[in-house]
Amino acid sequence: MNITNLFNNINPREVIQNLPDAVIVLDSDGVIIWANEKAGIIFETGRKNLKGLNFDEIVDNGIDLAQQAYSKRNSIVSGAFSVSGKEFFVELSARKYLEQYFITLRDVTAMTNVLANAEKTGLLNKEKNIMLTKLENEIKSPLQSIIGFSSALTAIKDEKQNKYAKIINKNSTELMYFMDKLLEYSKVESSLFDYELQQFDIVNLIQSVIKNYRDELNCKGLTLNFDCEEFNKKTVYSDEKCIKIILQNLLETSIKLTDSGSITIKLEHPDIDTIKESGVKVQDNSDIFSYIKLSVSDTGIGLTSSEKENLFEPYSHLNKINKKILIRSLVLGTASIITKKMGGAINVQSEVMKGTNFNVVLPVKKEF
Repeated sequence: MNITNLFNNINPREVIQNLPDAVIVLDSDGVIIWANEKAGIIFETGRKNLKGLNFDEIVDNGIDLAQQAYSKRNSIVSGAFSVSGKEFFVELSARKYLEQYFITLRDVTAMTNVLANAEKTGLLNKEKNIMLTKLENEIKSPLQSIIGFSSALTAIKDEKQNKYAKIINKNSTELMYFMDKLLEYSKVESSLFDYELQQFDIVNLIQSVIKNYRDELNCKGLTLNFDCEEFNKKTVYSDEKCIKIILQNLLETSIKLTDSGSITIKLEHPDIDTIKESGVKVQDNSDIFSYIKLSVSDTGIGLTSSEKENLFEPYSHLNKINKKILIRSLVLGTASIITKKMGGAINVQSEVMKGTNFNVVLPVKKEF
């Protein structure tokens, strides 16, 4: 087959006429001098009825947009109007030949609506998080009162009343913990969560966090080990509050997963390969002291394959009955959001009946 002869026999006007996109040709004054059938369809009229119209009559600021699309060699999304006055959106591209503009148009109304709805949903979600953060005291104060009074009632000698008081106290305490974690997650998602970078002693921070959980660990008979022998530089430049939240949430998760045995917290400077494997970007002038690796591992029951799915995504668990999984995903989701916002990465390895290991890699150098 002679390809040259094949193309010689093609009628360009016929090709343009049958393109899936609308094609309109403008003269130097922006008046439509030709349009294909598709153009007639999207503007809801016959293509011949478009001839003689000024392009601005059917596309908002159409002539200027055509010039911009041609000069920038990019497509532009704009509002358009059918002959009957219906508004919709088109993606416009333009090429110029002599003094004429060849315009291709595609109806993108459906796509634009999807993007607009997604943006609206994102704004509503952001506003919801801000609202919850601002109402934190109003939400938690009544619960704190219930917990306080029910604790006092447990001292009553009446066996029946004491039993009921303990039930009230137990459930209100669990509800308080859930609200704490829900509000914490909403706060880190919102724009109200601030970061304050400063120099601080990270070893001292970890030791203080461990101290706060001694009673809980002793209650379950768990041993907690803190390994920082390979960590040479105690002072780091980061957000102390953020690292504290990350560690607390990982430690709380490990305690809940472990009924016997031990939990180990390890702090070290990771090598470059470990940093790359974690997904954290390695800066050109960084060294081993530019990053930390914080690990929390336990000898607990571990996580099943289904439990590891969407482990850091609480919204994906809203339709599930298991409250523990939802709370766990709120706790770990908070740690994940903070870690990512700080330029770090978090991952988990877990095996049923063998334990779970959480690893966090974070940059801790003042300037790269």
